[in-house]
Parts: sequence; C-alpha cells; structure tokens
Amino acid sequence: MSIADALARLSTLHPAGIDLSLDRMRALLDKLGRPQDRLPPVVHIAGTNGKGSTAAFLKAMCEAAGERVHVYTSPHLVRFNERIVLAGNQVEDAPLLDALARVEAANAGAPLTFFEATTAAAFLLFSETPADRLIMEVGLGGRLDATNVIDTPALTLITPVSFDHQAYLGDTLGKIAGEKAGIIKPGVPCLAGPQAPEAFDVIERAAHRAGARLTAYERDFRAWSEHDRLVYEEESLLWDLPLPALPGAHQIANAALALAAARQLGLDEDAARKGLVNVSWPARLQRLNEGRLSDIARKSGAELWLDGGHNPSAGEALAASLGEMEARGERPLVLICGFSAGRDAAGFLKPFEGLAGLVITVEGFEAREGAMRAQEAAEAARKAGLFAQTAAGLSEAVHDACHLFDGPRIVICGSLYLAGAALALGGTKPLVTPG
Repeated sequence: MSIADALARLSTLHPAGIDLSLDRMRALLDKLGRPQDRLPPVVHIAGTNGKGSTAAFLKAMCEAAGERVHVYTSPHLVRFNERIVLAGNQVEDAPLLDALARVEAANAGAPLTFFEATTAAAFLLFSETPADRLIMEVGLGGRLDATNVIDTPALTLITPVSFDHQAYLGDTLGKIAGEKAGIIKPGVPCLAGPQAPEAFDVIERAAHRAGARLTAYERDFRAWSEHDRLVYEEESLLWDLPLPALPGAHQIANAALALAAARQLGLDEDAARKGLVNVSWPARLQRLNEGRLSDIARKSGAELWLDGGHNPSAGEALAASLGEMEARGERPLVLICGFSAGRDAAGFLKPFEGLAGLVITVEGFEAREGAMRAQEAAEAARKAGLFAQTAAGLSEAVHDACHLFDGPRIVICGSLYLAGAALALGGTKPLVTPG
C-alpha cells in the first residue's frame, strides 16, 4: 500500500464536518499505549500566522546547539512526509506506513478525523525515535486540537492571533485567542508573540488562571533590524545578530519569539546566531530559481517568488515585505493567486492596492476545502481595488504576466495548497491528501 492509499483509507473515517474534540483522540491514544507520555520535551506552538516560521527558527537554533529535534507541522506542501520530521529528517515511507496501519487497526473503524489519525501516527513515531526535543505545531485552534493532549510540555508559544477559521474558532479576536490560549498548561511557561490588545488580554488572563509565567513580546523581549543586523533585547541582555535567512519584515518578530524560546531552553548566543542564518522554511517569500515556472520567468527577465500566506494578516505582512523590495529595486508587481473556498480573498488582497499592477487568479489545484473559482477570486481582487484577470493554470499565469509587463516581480500566493502545486512544478510530484 502506498502512503496515498493509506491516507485515503483513513480519510473515509472522517466524521461529517470538523467536530473539534479531544475525546476521540484520547481514546485512540489509550489503545495505542499512550505514546504521548513517552515524548521528548515538547514545545507546543499555536497562533494564526508565523507558527511554521517560528518552529523552523527554533529547530535551527536547537540543532545548532547539537540537539536532535522532532518537528510536527501541517499542512504539507508537496509530500505528506514533510509534516513529520524525526530527529532532523523527514519520515521515510516504511515507518510512516507502519504507524498509519497501527493507528487504523487500533481505531477499528470508529469515526476519526484525518488530522487525529495522522497526529496519532506521528506520536507513535516520535515516541519510538530518540530525540532531545519535539517542536509541535497546532493544526487548528488549540484548546480542542488533536495535538493538545500533552499534559506538561516544556514551553507553549502563541504566535500572532488574527482572524481565520471563524466558523470553528469564533467570530471575534477574543474568542479566537481563547481557543489558541487553550494550549497553556498549569505551571508551564508561555511565550506570546506580537498581539492585538484584545487577543493579548485573553492570553494574559488564561496564563494567570493556569499559573503559567507569561513572557510577552514588547513587554519582556523585543527585536528590530538595524544596519542590516537583528538586535534582540531583554531586560538585562542585548544580542547583535545576523538578519534571519527568511526574508520579510514580519520574520523579525517570528525570529524574536524563537529567540525568546531558545533563551528559555538554555540555548546560547552562538546557537541563536547559527540558527538564524541556517533556517529553511519553504513557501515563505521563497525565490523560485528552478522548475518549469522559473524557466518561463527567467526567459523574460522576471523574478518569481512564492508565499503561502492566505489570510488578511498574512496579506498585510506580504505586502509590507514586497513594498520594501520595491523600494530597493523597482519592478512591476504581479500577483498570481488561488484561494481555498471560503477564504477572505478580498481581505488578503486589499493591502496590495496601489502596489500590485495586476492580479491573475487560477484554480485547479487540490485543497481540503476545494479551490475557489478563479472568476470569484478575480471579483474579490476587483473589490479590493485591483485590476484582475484569470488564467487556466500556473504556467499560463506566469506566461501572461511576462507578456503583459517588462521584467515583472511575480509572486504566487493566497494558499499553501497553491504553493505546493507551484513547488511540484519544480519536479516533485505532490501527494494530495484531505489534510
């Protein structure tokens, strides 16, 4: 059986809709021998934006200190194996298939979400492979997320909270922050990245109720760029560090949260410095230099970039970074966008008004919720004050951008699933799953 076959079998157990609960997960893990009790020290990360980048920074810093690090993230871009990193390496097919089969057998046909099943498999693999640390990203929300069965993590981190998944997490920033703050555990230190006041108040109250020491961005630690360096500061500490290898002004705050976590874990300045420059995290303002799409762009003297941002806050961060690029070197900006159905496409695109010359919308990529129709996405772009047209696919969209503009800066964005499709055109076949 292939990985795709095994995942497809598990997806048939999915209850109607997303029924957030920990009951199914706890019952399944009990049948599997409670692997969550045999994990290395866990850093649990929730938030709306920046979870993956923060995890990548912290992983790089821990590895620079000589640690073996497990990582759990979602969704994947091209292959499901990306989600599970065992002691520094993506899980191989054979052990992954074995873990998935054990989960299926223990579950015995009971209703189970795809994410619960794959998270249980990940816990089996993490518990059976030696490592010094597990960096674990929440899938959806926090309080009732399948990952939230760890009673005593070493640290909890909450990255910036903004509007996303309102149908499941609530229609106010406070309600969403309350779900994210559900990972806070009694007596376990919690670190919070930059937050809107409404979200921070909820997080602060949750930490107080749990007796968890809260370390907060701006209040207790901060970072900024200065003379092409990153300055990190706490009350009695100042580090002069290289700028992060991940581009974009928003990565300063993500790096700061990872640095604060590294400090809590006892890592030194040398590990922090090496981690900042050695970090790697695809589809976060990533320059594409190979593959079919890159070949089309290069022949016309165009730049081609890829970003997985897909909600209004991510749109603001991406627009700010592209504005900085424009200040350093002017090029016409063309966005190639695709969105999952139900996303706030207009909200994502609004920050690009006056910055992007054209939005080209596409569909036809695989997404858990289904892809938004290209025409609907184009209408959303026009609603946001941008010129827009549609294209049959990514290759056609890049070709159109190069034909309409002289040496443009082209950015593929709007969906992690679209980002995966773009990376697949570089030569890796995507593994489509429901997760």
